[in-house]
Amino acid sequence: MTVHKEGYTSIALCVLFIFVLNAAIDFYIPGAHVLKWIIYILSFALFVIIVQFFRSPKFAVTANEKQVLCPADGKVVVIEEATETEYLKDKRIQLSVFMSPVNVHVNRNPIGGVVKYFKYNPGKYLVAWHPKSSTENERTTIVIENKAGTPILFRQIAGALARRIVWYVKEGDKVEQGQQFGFIKFGSRVDVFLPLGSTIKVELGQVVKGGRTVLAELPKA
Repeated sequence: MTVHKEGYTSIALCVLFIFVLNAAIDFYIPGAHVLKWIIYILSFALFVIIVQFFRSPKFAVTANEKQVLCPADGKVVVIEEATETEYLKDKRIQLSVFMSPVNVHVNRNPIGGVVKYFKYNPGKYLVAWHPKSSTENERTTIVIENKAGTPILFRQIAGALARRIVWYVKEGDKVEQGQQFGFIKFGSRVDVFLPLGSTIKVELGQVVKGGRTVLAELPKA
C-alpha cells in the first residue's frame, strides 16, 4: 500500500503522540499491566486508522474524451438539475460524491484538457451533505475544458471534519483525465456539474471509485 504525500506529517505526528503517550504510561504507572495493554491496542488502532486514511492506491486510468470519470472514492448523494452560478451561469446536472473518513481521499480530474478557471473560497464547515455546503463551505472551484470545447466544473467541498483542502492545479495547466488534482483531509464531498443531455451512468447511493467509475457520457457536439 502506498501512502499519499499529504499524510507524511500527520503520520509522523501520530507516531510521536503514540510514543509520548506510551512512554508516559510506562514511567508514571509501571504496574498497570491491563491498562498498558489497553493503551497499546488503542495506539495501534489509531496508527492503522491514520495510515489507511492516507492510502493512495495505484492503478491504470482508461482515458476517454467522451466520458466523465468520478473524481473521488465515495457514495453518490446527489443527482439533480441545478443552476451553477459561479462560472458557468447556466443549468447543469449536478452530481455529488460524499467521501467518508474510510474512503481514499485522493481527488482526480474527471476529464482531461486545460484548466480554464480556478478559485479557492474560504467558508463554513457545515456537514458535507447539507444543501448549502456547496456554496457556503470552504471549497475550491475548478473548470476544465476538453479538446471539444466542453467545460466541466467541479468542486472540492470541506465538511464538518475536513479543515484542509489541497490542490495541485492552476489556471492554464494542461491536465490528464484521472490525474490527481488534489486531496481533502478527513471526510468531505466533490460536486461535478455536467452539461444537460449527458447520459448519467451512476445511481443515487451507488459506491464509486475515483478515476475508475464512469459518471457520465457527454452529449454529442
